[in-house]
Amino acid sequence: MPTASDVQPVFAGEEPPETYTASVFLAGPSPRSADVPSWRPEALREITMQWRQPGTLVVFVPEARDGARGSDYTGQLDWERVSRGRADEILYWVPRAMDTLPGLSTNVEFGEDMDGGRAVLGCPEHAVHVRLLQALADDLKAPVADTLAKTVALALDRIGPGAARIAGQRDVPLLLWRTASFRAWLAAQEEAGNVLVGGRISWTFRVGPSRSHVLFWAYAARVWVAAEQRVKDNEVVLGRPDMASVVAFRPATSWLDTEIVLVREFRAPARTPDGFIRELPGGSAPKAGDIRQIAVNEFAEETGLRLSPSRLQPVGARQPAGTLSSHTQAVYAVELTEAELTELRSDRAQHGNDEETERTYVEVVRVGDLLRPGNPMVDWTTIGIIAQAVHGAVL
Repeated sequence: MPTASDVQPVFAGEEPPETYTASVFLAGPSPRSADVPSWRPEALREITMQWRQPGTLVVFVPEARDGARGSDYTGQLDWERVSRGRADEILYWVPRAMDTLPGLSTNVEFGEDMDGGRAVLGCPEHAVHVRLLQALADDLKAPVADTLAKTVALALDRIGPGAARIAGQRDVPLLLWRTASFRAWLAAQEEAGNVLVGGRISWTFRVGPSRSHVLFWAYAARVWVAAEQRVKDNEVVLGRPDMASVVAFRPATSWLDTEIVLVREFRAPARTPDGFIRELPGGSAPKAGDIRQIAVNEFAEETGLRLSPSRLQPVGARQPAGTLSSHTQAVYAVELTEAELTELRSDRAQHGNDEETERTYVEVVRVGDLLRPGNPMVDWTTIGIIAQAVHGAVL
């Protein structure tokens, strides 16, 4: 037997409970006249019938509890902005008919939300002036339905069992909360004694056939810094999956003559003379796994040389750009044989992952050349990693 539904509506101007499991914002046109009934009571009934997961589902309703239209327009906009920002799913129902055509501000909100990965769109067959909304939803891989019941089902299906969040955590929608990279950042903050007091998703970069996998994200966080007894709220946290990289080298009498294996790859942010980045072979995996095996797999994919995981010696794991991104980079070192290095020196093939438009080319370089003043071949992070991994090994 399904459990009783625990659905709690939160109307305009009201605060949600201190903790809950999931949330939905009921977006779309509001009635502009007392003669036109709101569609949201029906949506609430439908949500209450369909929600059968454990925990409380909060439904943000951008209308007054008594149905009256308020005069505080600025306050209404602020409440809607905060509530839409924290909602796990934003349900757009646009029953647009000629007698209720006002409410075109929905188009603006829809445009803001549709590429955020949290919006579903519902339009009945008789709705007018919705072709643009439907085309945009289709282009951005957002779910679309033609009945209110189906639209509710789409939103609740994407929510699934939800996840309990409390206080400032309520400002983290499930789309972000479920990523390992965000949870790792939050755990590190909490271990340091800091507290997430709120925030807002700035953007997400999503991949996959339905663009459902969050690869990169930016979160404008408000953090209580315990050591300083203040709230820091003017920075954006960037996140991505943690990385694993391999420093493959052949030692020489002088460490400056030590040869390192790099891969050359076009990266859009590059500011190098040829527009390419030279970096250590490595990367991340869509799902968590043995980090050493991930390093081996990435090395083989980007250089064509398969290494045994047992050969990799751990160097350590740190943030490569701590002021910019929260992710860490685990580094391993491996000493190559002369035959392996000769094979890589003569390699002119293209490697990488075509499905991800990754094209890499092997380059073998001396440490001394990398350290030459004015040489833009590699960034400071890569130089630091190489120095840490190789300098001690060849002395």
